[in-house]
Amino acid sequence: MLRFVVGVFVALHGLVHLLYVGQSSRLFKLQPGMLWPSDSWAFSRLVKEETTYSLASISYTVIALGFIASGAGLLAGQAWWRPITAGAAVASAVMVFLFWNGRMEKLSDQGAIALLINVGILAALFVFRWPIFEL
Repeated sequence: MLRFVVGVFVALHGLVHLLYVGQSSRLFKLQPGMLWPSDSWAFSRLVKEETTYSLASISYTVIALGFIASGAGLLAGQAWWRPITAGAAVASAVMVFLFWNGRMEKLSDQGAIALLINVGILAALFVFRWPIFEL
């Protein structure tokens, strides 16, 4: 039962990343007036806005696929779920940081909750070496 819960949680965490793909692809606005990712501290001064949007769309799509695949791998009893989950969590944390606007306001709009979840996932995997399932 725990394997099912963790696998679904990891896959759902990946699906939430697709909301940011929708925002960066300009398919919809997550919130009115939300500037993410165009106000990124790391990219907005270096590259054109279109490039920033494309970087966000591509990176968050890959991260989402990583989390979805790792959740499916866990549900299927595959041993590779753990490194894929760790890689997706690290990549997600790095991208949240890079696409952050550099200000300590509206952090939840910029992925702060995802960052906390990623830190929790990484702590569970590497610090507590949890969860361990018989595969």
